[in-house]
Amino acid sequence: MEYATLGNSGVEVSEVGFGAWVVGTDWWGDRTRDDAIDMVQHALDEDVTFFDTGDVYGHGDSEEIIGEALAEHRDEVTVSTKIGYDFYNNPQAGHGELPKKVTPEWVHTAVDRSLDRLGMDHVELLMLHNANVDEVDEDVLEALDELREEGTVDAIGWALGPSIGWLAEGDAAVANEFDALQTVFNLFEQTPGQHFIDTIREQNADTSVLARVPHSSGLLNEQVTPETELGKGDHRSHRPSEWYETGWEKVEEIRFLERDGARTMGQAAIQWLLYNDEVASVTPTFRTNADIDEWAGAPDTPPLSDEEYDRVQELYRDNFGIDRDDGMDALRSSVGGADLEETGMKSAGD
Repeated sequence: MEYATLGNSGVEVSEVGFGAWVVGTDWWGDRTRDDAIDMVQHALDEDVTFFDTGDVYGHGDSEEIIGEALAEHRDEVTVSTKIGYDFYNNPQAGHGELPKKVTPEWVHTAVDRSLDRLGMDHVELLMLHNANVDEVDEDVLEALDELREEGTVDAIGWALGPSIGWLAEGDAAVANEFDALQTVFNLFEQTPGQHFIDTIREQNADTSVLARVPHSSGLLNEQVTPETELGKGDHRSHRPSEWYETGWEKVEEIRFLERDGARTMGQAAIQWLLYNDEVASVTPTFRTNADIDEWAGAPDTPPLSDEEYDRVQELYRDNFGIDRDDGMDALRSSVGGADLEETGMKSAGD
């Protein structure tokens, strides 16, 4: 395992992190509480030290599991949580989005409740969860600064979502010197992540990128194949069938990344992201201990050469030689698509 620092905050994260959404809901498969705790501790055994949870995951269940699993290892780990939804007064309806709440008062209230569930007196990273750009005003930024000044959090971030897009939000995170921004970013879905990397470089900013969905919902780890039947509750089933049909063909075009068995496709997808210095950590969706063993080992595999990376980018620009629609030609925007004008992609709304 290798490690990186978020911006100039001094907060260190393992290059492969544990996305604790998987232990707080049944959207990625059923598991007992004991199974979930075992997964967290197994990740720690594999040198994963960055654990990323959120208050809304399982309406607090994920935070409680992370807190219990890491209680005896607090000094060894970096813990991140997210706030920004009022799930206390609103029931979860399937995979639908809950009402957001982003005010200075709520920032303090939500953090206090998160710390109670985690059993911790502080977290290394606090991220605003899917906040729209117009919700994060000067008063909210001041509240975040207050939390840092009092030692409740060491770094602040902005987790973009739901789904993929939100360029205005990511750009605002960079402009306001957030330590981290989290976004969907993978070899097949490059537009938001690469845009933010370019912005960070252009502005000589210190913001670090945290990449989620690095395996493009099962394609790049080959857990969704033509024979796979996704269950109704499986979160990956939100993708259109065209996405997977074209994706299987794209995977065949990048077999060279496996480099004669030196790394799996799932590991290569992580190494592709880590090729960019701005990417501090990648948070794949671990479903089993076997996933942890494979993907936590990705930084120990051969890094992508310049030639391999350039070849991938050339294929990406040509849509991997596929000339039909993959059903995913729009990005989410909270500003009517004004932030997407230079990407050539249309807005899917907010």
